[in-house]
Amino acid sequence: MTTPIFRFAPSPNGPLHLGHALSALWNQHLAEQLGGVCLLRIEDIDQLRCKPEFIDAAMEDLRWIGFHWPEPVMRQSTRFQCYREALGKLEAQGLIYPCFCTRKMLGWSDAQRQRDPDGTPLYDGRCKALSMDVRAKRIANGEPHALRLDMAKAVRQIGADLTFEEGQPEQPNAMIVASPQDWGDAVVARKEFPTSYHLAVVVDDAAQGITHVVRGIDLFRATDVHVLLQRLLGLPTPHYFHHALVLDEGGEKLSKSRRSTGLAALRAIGFSPSDIHNMLERHEVP
Repeated sequence: MTTPIFRFAPSPNGPLHLGHALSALWNQHLAEQLGGVCLLRIEDIDQLRCKPEFIDAAMEDLRWIGFHWPEPVMRQSTRFQCYREALGKLEAQGLIYPCFCTRKMLGWSDAQRQRDPDGTPLYDGRCKALSMDVRAKRIANGEPHALRLDMAKAVRQIGADLTFEEGQPEQPNAMIVASPQDWGDAVVARKEFPTSYHLAVVVDDAAQGITHVVRGIDLFRATDVHVLLQRLLGLPTPHYFHHALVLDEGGEKLSKSRRSTGLAALRAIGFSPSDIHNMLERHEVP
């Protein structure tokens, strides 16, 4: 039998908080329960926001709460060529196009726009209508651009084979039909670097032989895009389990951008690893 392989994959763009601790410990617990292994992966594709000191701090926090991992640790910043190769496969299928739009160019306020399932404004596809000559000239002139997936064309190409298994391992699970058609044309390579979260995560999960993806429920709908990309690139689809989030007193999920209290800050004021584990069992936030 294949050894179950899980992964915890934080982005080192700020301090880890209780939400990260919950996800890391869920992955470790389920891996141990199945006789598998849980890897640590550093998702540092954003070189502007991801800092070496955040990587060191994250590892210190994880060791403190009792999360352990085998070496070596994969870092996405070393894998840009792998992502370029994946983009080449999508390009060969005629499924990606350059997008030169900025938020300002689109000209609509967030309140006026339709939204993707994750809540971000839905892209209207205007750059998809550009001719090949116009695209080539703008790229040759050095105009910054992202690469987007032609979602409608990709869905037509794959057809109905877009199911994935969802639920806690070794319990009755549901077969979910992914709905990438609910999304606009997702970015698969950003202007600053040759990938996006969606593309990098499926390429790396396949490269590491990940069999189980355990993450927060806020990423459940992202699985629509991930399953589609897996089919397009000929990659395996792991078993998914999306757990509940740790919420603050206002009912909002913890977030680095909202400066939620980090694990290091809790440690500094006297919290112990046992305190963290007990709070997570009750989903309490101090």
